[in-house]
Amino acid sequence: MKRLGVVVRVGMLFCAGSLALLIIGGCGQIRFAPGEAQKQNAWVHNRTCELAAREAQSEQTSVRLQELTRRSETQSRAFVAYCGLPSEFPKAETAEDVLSESNVLLTRSAIAESSERPDAWQVADSAIELGICVAGLLGGVYGASAVRFLRQAKAKSNALREIVLGNELFKKTNIEYAEAFKQAHRNQSALTKEMVTKVRGNV
Repeated sequence: MKRLGVVVRVGMLFCAGSLALLIIGGCGQIRFAPGEAQKQNAWVHNRTCELAAREAQSEQTSVRLQELTRRSETQSRAFVAYCGLPSEFPKAETAEDVLSESNVLLTRSAIAESSERPDAWQVADSAIELGICVAGLLGGVYGASAVRFLRQAKAKSNALREIVLGNELFKKTNIEYAEAFKQAHRNQSALTKEMVTKVRGNV
């Protein structure tokens, strides 16, 4: 039972730490799973490299260029393995297929899709909800304690977001009070200022 209590406490600390890191650090390192455009683009990239390697060999280019194109074809397999196979394969049988306008548009779409990041608040809420579910499954005194702790963390996270949103709205609609607003917050600690700045960037 003591071991279970330690596990629950460590889990609570982990969730609280994760929430703080998400709020302060943002979601720069968290990404969505590869979408269909990314999967298709990875597959077309592999086909492009394969066709380039064949072309380099058939045109009897330098040994160095042939080796480079063969190597890029092998390396591009990792992209397909990471992204997964698409549900629908784009046309990429020949060099003309690969160089078609539809594949140019596909590449642009994949680039746009790959630059998207989840909202920090959604990720934090999801992490807390997962923690609440796990704590609920554990049950008992420690489980109930963990659920209370995580619900409080979620409420505080939401409160912080609402305060920052309200402050930003006030500054935009009351420009004449902007300087007075800054003065009212001048005694905040460096950590608070840094945290609010990071949160402001995520709302």
